[in-house]
Amino acid sequence: MTGSLPEPLRIALCQMNPTVGDISGNEQKILDGIAAAVQAGAQLVLFGELAVTGYPPEDLLLKEHFLADARTAVQRIASETREIVALVGFPERADDVYNACAVLADGSVQAVYRKVFLPNYGVFDEQRYFQPGPGGAVLDLGELTVGLTVCEDIWEPGPPASDEALAGATLLVNVSASPYHAGKGSERELMLIQRARDNVAAVAFCNIVGGQDELVFDGHSLVIDHEGSVLARASQFTEQLLVATIDPAAARGVRLRDPRHRPAIRQAHPAVRLLARLDLPAASGRSRLPGSPVAGARVLGGPVAEPLERRAEVYAALVLGLRDYVRKNGFAHVVMGVSGGIDSALVAVIAIDALGAERVSAAVMPSPYSSPETQCDARRLAARLGIEVLELPIGDAMAAYESMLAGVFEATQPDLTEENLQARIRGNLLMALSNKFGWLVLTTGNKSELAVGYSTLYGDSAGGFAVLKDCPKTLVYELARYRNAVSGPVAGLPAGDAGAIPGPADHAGAIPGPPADHGGAIPQSIIDRAPSAELRPDQLDADSLPPYEILDPILDGYIEADLGREALTLRGFEPADIDRVITLVDRAEYKRRQAPPGIKISMRAFGRDRRVPITNRYGG
Repeated sequence: MTGSLPEPLRIALCQMNPTVGDISGNEQKILDGIAAAVQAGAQLVLFGELAVTGYPPEDLLLKEHFLADARTAVQRIASETREIVALVGFPERADDVYNACAVLADGSVQAVYRKVFLPNYGVFDEQRYFQPGPGGAVLDLGELTVGLTVCEDIWEPGPPASDEALAGATLLVNVSASPYHAGKGSERELMLIQRARDNVAAVAFCNIVGGQDELVFDGHSLVIDHEGSVLARASQFTEQLLVATIDPAAARGVRLRDPRHRPAIRQAHPAVRLLARLDLPAASGRSRLPGSPVAGARVLGGPVAEPLERRAEVYAALVLGLRDYVRKNGFAHVVMGVSGGIDSALVAVIAIDALGAERVSAAVMPSPYSSPETQCDARRLAARLGIEVLELPIGDAMAAYESMLAGVFEATQPDLTEENLQARIRGNLLMALSNKFGWLVLTTGNKSELAVGYSTLYGDSAGGFAVLKDCPKTLVYELARYRNAVSGPVAGLPAGDAGAIPGPADHAGAIPGPPADHGGAIPQSIIDRAPSAELRPDQLDADSLPPYEILDPILDGYIEADLGREALTLRGFEPADIDRVITLVDRAEYKRRQAPPGIKISMRAFGRDRRVPITNRYGG
């Protein structure tokens, strides 16, 4: 470095949708992203955390051949990386295994940064697989010093990012796989703004996007200047190449005029490693994509997508989570039971938004207790959505079961057993369709029901994917009303299967809403009707559970916040309701262990987030 001021930097953030274990497919996506970034005139391009393998690869990381294949892919990508510097996440097998970021330039791997902070909470289990890196590190790109971080590294308010800034980094880059929950994008953005201000450095955050089993990654990649202003923001829930121009020299001027950090700089500078010193590719002389800024232009910033509002954000997460689970696992078609109730109606609408009506079938399976109104609504919904209806009445099957069990059940009164038989008959029929045609069965239960065990094992809980597993009942109604209010394109929903990384001027299409002359996608009578399982005459959910307006807040306190009886009482809930709900939740743990995977949209989803013993006498 000569001490000259760094020129404005043109940076690209490749917000890609990797597939766990598809090393060759992810490799091609990365190469496509590098080519698109070069065409857009970028000098530096970022990819997400473990972009080569997908995130989280879990116990694949315990396979030596998996790690070797990942490293070989990095070498191949590096050999094709010219006219640009690329930062690519991968698992590095060295003396141990590290969550790493490779620095690629001039046809080779120039350096490797190792993640320092390994999260081991919630859905994260990184200390099972990785060793922490030694600390912060910087990269000199011409006159620009760049601080490297991976995901959790920048969530910590101090080192390694602060050490890198004190060592002269005026740009902090973060390659990330930050999973979604409702509101996560705005929380993360505020945190990154604070890091930029605290360190007087620009921040470039590149997240992955897409569904992976129960997780959804929302993208929402960002470029933020040293004052905390958002210069560029990628769209949520869709692949995108975000290209922006930043001025790293601006932060140097601010630091020069503020002497408070100089004593700390003298102490911290020697402790930060310089990984590599590379020439920064020139920004001029590149071709440009239609609609993108002229390559090398001194106009700062880039596209700034508007974040989605809360209901639209959650809905888009559910659509993407379902679409990617179906696509990445090779299913061509899905089927679900449609009862005329709100839960199955919402799942059906999400399914057609994710996959298209031609890939969705609905089984209508009335029993003698199914009301004419709900059956009418089930068929109206299917007709409105344009999905195939399979008529499978279960009255004869119920009679056959009752006949077979008559001798064993002699001298007993009908009870929950007979109710559950109906649900299990329906579950058997749906699984038969799955076996015969290779369809994925979507279950339709919600988080409130799952929490208190208001479901039947091997009945309505039978299936391959639980779309609403993390959605409380009150949220189900909110999402249904939101979707009905959308008469045009649904915000944030990319159309079709994911393909090549879009260029900076590309915008994914949107899923069309229901035809305007049909009103909402879901018949209003379904939204207005009191919820019922319809397993006995005149049955209502409220006969067995507190009203959902009371149940859901208690569940939120007990499950999300781990509050006990006293704390819940202080929130104003009736002690009898609290005791009843806690007992139901604790007793239902064995059911939840057998539930299919579903999309995480809350801070504390059942499964990876919340791990409670089945055999447990603590009682709340």
